[in-house]
Amino acid sequence: MKQKPNLSFWALWNLSFGFFGVQIAYALQSGNISRIFRTLGADPHDLSYFWILPPLMGMIVQPIVGTFSDKTWCRFGRRIPYLFIGAAVAVAVMCLLPNAGSLGLAVSQVMMFGLVMLMLLDTSINMAMQPFKMLVGDMVNEEQKAKAYSIQSFLCNAGSVVGFLFPYIFAAVGIANVAAPGVVPPSVVWSFYIGATILILCVIYTTLKVKEWNPKEYREYNPVAEDKEDKANWFVLLKNAPATFWKVGLVQFFCWAALLYMWTYVVDAVAETVWQSTDSSSKAYQDAGDWTGVLYAIQAMGSVVWATILPRFKNTKMAYAVSLVLGGIGFALIPFVPNQYGQIVPFLLIGCAWAAMLAMPFTFVTNALQGYGHMGAYLGLFNCTICLPQIIAAVCGGFILHMVGGHSATMMIVSGVLLVCGAACVGFINDKKRTTEV
Repeated sequence: MKQKPNLSFWALWNLSFGFFGVQIAYALQSGNISRIFRTLGADPHDLSYFWILPPLMGMIVQPIVGTFSDKTWCRFGRRIPYLFIGAAVAVAVMCLLPNAGSLGLAVSQVMMFGLVMLMLLDTSINMAMQPFKMLVGDMVNEEQKAKAYSIQSFLCNAGSVVGFLFPYIFAAVGIANVAAPGVVPPSVVWSFYIGATILILCVIYTTLKVKEWNPKEYREYNPVAEDKEDKANWFVLLKNAPATFWKVGLVQFFCWAALLYMWTYVVDAVAETVWQSTDSSSKAYQDAGDWTGVLYAIQAMGSVVWATILPRFKNTKMAYAVSLVLGGIGFALIPFVPNQYGQIVPFLLIGCAWAAMLAMPFTFVTNALQGYGHMGAYLGLFNCTICLPQIIAAVCGGFILHMVGGHSATMMIVSGVLLVCGAACVGFINDKKRTTEV
C-alpha cells in the first residue's frame, strides 16, 4: 500500500472550504428553528418535538450517503456529487422555510409546512455535510488528519459566526426584527436568503478545486477489495467496529443531548433570564432571539480560539474531558447571569466544549478505522452517535421541562450536567492507533 502523500495547506483548505457555506446553513437552522416555530405559534412544552426531525433525518441520510458514495465512481468524483445535490436542495428549502407564516395558511397547515421544510432542510444539509468528513478520510494521511479536521473545525466555526450573526446584523441595519403575529420577521427571512447564496457559491468552489482520486488511485492508497466493500452490510460493520467507535459514541451521547437542549430552549432561556419575557410575539422576545444569535457567534469564536489551545495538551483525552467540563460550567451559568453582556462568559465556555466535539471524536474514530475499509459507511454510521442522542433528548424534552418547573433557563443546567457526564466517559476511550489491517 502506498503512503498517502502530504498535502499542502491550501489543498487541505480546499477539501473543506465548502463546509463554510454548509455551516452557515446549519447555524441558521440551529439558531433560528425554535424561534421560527415559537413565532409561528408552537407551545414551549412541544418545542423539543420539532427537533426530532433533524437528527432523525441525519441518522437515516448520512449512513446512506456514506454507503452509496463508497460505491460511487463517476466523472464528477466519489463524494462530491452527493455534496452538490445536497447543497442545491438546501438552497431551495432555505428560501421556502422562513416564509411558512406568510402563505395565508391556517396555523395547523403552517406547522405542517414548516415541519416538511425542516425535514428537507436537515436532510439536504446532512447530505452536503457528510462528504467533507469522507474526503478527509479518503485523501489525507494519518499524520495530517488532525490538521485537516482542525481546518474543517475552523471553517465550521467561521461559518457558524456568520450564520448566527446575520439576524442581528440585518436588524441593526434597519431590517425589521418583528412582524405580524405568526409571521417570521424579515431580518430572519433575509438571513436565510443570503445564507443560501453563500452556501451554493462555497460548494461550487470546492467542486471546482478538488479532484478526487479515480478508482485505481484510491485502491493504491486505500487497499480494500471492492468485493469486500460491496458485500458488507451495516450490521456486519457495526459488529466488527473497533471498540473506540463505541466508546467515543458513549461520550457523544451525553454531548449531543446537551446541545439539543441548548438549540431548543436557549432563546427562551435568554429571553426569560435577561429580558424577563416569554411572549414570542413581543419585541423583547425577538430582541432576545437576535442577541442569542450573537451569543452563538461568540461561542463559535471562543471555539476557534480554544481549538488553537487544544493541541498544546500533551494528553488528548485530558484535553477532551477538560473542554467538556468547561462547557458544562458554561451551561450551568446561563440562568444566573441576568445581564445580556454577562452572558458572553457562559457561551465562551460552551465554545470550549464545541471545539473539542467538532474535532476530537472523528480523529479518534478515523485513526481506529485504519485498515477496516468502508470509511464512508463507518463515518455515516458514526453520525448516528450524534443523531440518536438528539432524538432521545427531543422525545424527553417536554417531560424534563415539566419536571424542572417549565423554566427553559433551568434546562441549561440539565445540559451542563449532561456535558460533565460526557467528560467522565472520556476516560473509557482507548486512543492507541491501529496499525494492522483487518
